[in-house]
Amino acid sequence: MTERTTPTLGEATRREAPDIPAPLAALVAEFEGLARAQRMEQLIAWADEFVGVPAEVARAPHPESARAARCESEAYVFAVDNPDGTLAFHFAVGSLHALSAKAWAVILARTCSGQPLEQVANVPEETIYRVFGRELSMGKEQGLAGMLDLVKHAARSRLAARRVSRALEPN
Repeated sequence: MTERTTPTLGEATRREAPDIPAPLAALVAEFEGLARAQRMEQLIAWADEFVGVPAEVARAPHPESARAARCESEAYVFAVDNPDGTLAFHFAVGSLHALSAKAWAVILARTCSGQPLEQVANVPEETIYRVFGRELSMGKEQGLAGMLDLVKHAARSRLAARRVSRALEPN
């Protein structure tokens, strides 16, 4: 039996980006192996699974502070604290035809919710291209980046609050 020395695509991705949530790293590896047509089919399938933010989390009109900067699809990001210290991410997308924003919302919700905040805060913007491909228009890329920025901001804010809380604890 020969020993395999070349890493699989998923193994290589995990080694290159160990500081992002494992579900996201696995999804990126899957998408990077797809041809453009297959990638588009998968993204449409992800968009079809979009469910808007639950009413108990947020109701329209949504606050501007939750709106993704530069997003033409009027995407909003909401982070809810989980009992284990992680976050659950929920999204609202204003445009009915915003397939990219909806797909990205589902991807972020499924792969970043419940994951270590340090990893969520470290997701690089390059991840967008690794999932959607390089064919993204500047407008779409900016909107998707705005959504990711809000997810990362929520994780960083919770991490900062923890540091402050720990610093204020009596010894």
